[in-house]
Amino acid sequence: MNRIDRLTGMILLLQGQRVITAEQIAGHFEISVRTVYRDLSALGEAGVPIIAEAGVGYSLVRGYHMPPVMFTEDEAAALFMSGEVTEQIADDSLKHALRSALLKVRSVLPQEKRDYLHRLKDAVGVWFRRPDDSAKRESLMPIQDAIVRRLCLAILYNTANRGTLTDRIVEPVGLIFYSRQWHLIAWCRVRRDFRDFRLDRVARWEVLGECFEGHAGFSVKDFLRDSIECHELTPATVLVDQEVLERFRLEMPCTPVSSDLQADGRVKLEVLSFSVPWMAEWLLGFGRRVEAVHPPELRERMGAVARELAGMYAEETVGV
Repeated sequence: MNRIDRLTGMILLLQGQRVITAEQIAGHFEISVRTVYRDLSALGEAGVPIIAEAGVGYSLVRGYHMPPVMFTEDEAAALFMSGEVTEQIADDSLKHALRSALLKVRSVLPQEKRDYLHRLKDAVGVWFRRPDDSAKRESLMPIQDAIVRRLCLAILYNTANRGTLTDRIVEPVGLIFYSRQWHLIAWCRVRRDFRDFRLDRVARWEVLGECFEGHAGFSVKDFLRDSIECHELTPATVLVDQEVLERFRLEMPCTPVSSDLQADGRVKLEVLSFSVPWMAEWLLGFGRRVEAVHPPELRERMGAVARELAGMYAEETVGV
C-alpha cells in the first residue's frame, strides 16, 4: 500500500472509531508505531483535525467527515465476494440487510465499475454445503441487536439435540459461525455459567425488554479456546490418499497435529478427535481412500459399522 492510500485509510479508520491508539493503527496497517506518528503529523499539517489525548489515543474532531471515497475495482470486488460468502451462511434477516447495503454501494459506482461487477458476478460463485435449513428462522439480526443493546433472550433449547426442550433466560454476549452452524454464546441463568447454544437447536426465541449488567471483560475467543481445551480429546492416526487429501482437510471435524508423507504416497495425519464413534462414521464416507491406524477402538468401530452396512445390503440382494 502506498503512502497516499495509507493516509486516506488512516482518516477512514479514525472516522470509524471514537478513539484509537497508535499501536492499534500500526497493527491495522502492519507498520511501525513510529511510522504512525509521522503519518498522523502529516495529516495534521494537511488540515485534518486530529485530537491526541495522552494515555487514551487519537480521534477526529466531532463533526469532521472526509468526502465519500470512490471504491477501486479491487475494493468493489472484495465487497462482492464478501457478499457471496455471506449469502451461503446467513439467514434471511442478514441477507436482506446485506443485499440492500450492496445495492447502495453499486449505485454510487461509475458505470465502468458496475459493468466490472456484473461481469464478475457471471464468472465467480461461492458454493459449499449449507447447514440444515429445516428450522430456518430470521434470527441473526435481532439476536445481534440484542447482544449490542445488552438485552436478555428467552429461548426454548433442545439440549444436546436429544429432544428435551428447556426454557431458559440467557444474557447474550457473542454470535459465531463455526462447524457449519451459527452459535450463540451467552450467560445461562439456569446453569449460572456461560454456554454455547447452537441456533439450529433453538426451537423458539424472544428478545426481552430486560437489560443485563456485567460480562464487560468477557472474551468469546477465550471462551471457545477454553471450551476446546477442557474437552478430553482422543489422539488418532489415519492414512489418507492424496486424491482426497484436500477434501479431507477442508471437512475435517477434528484438530490436526501433524502430517507426514509416506513411502506409498499416502499422507499420515495425527489428529485429536472429540468422539471416536462419530469420527469412525465420518471416515467411512471416504471408503478405501482413508485408513484408520490408531487407536484400536477407532478401527474396531469402523469395522463394526462396515460389517453392518455390508449385512444390510447383502440382505437386500438376497431379497431381490
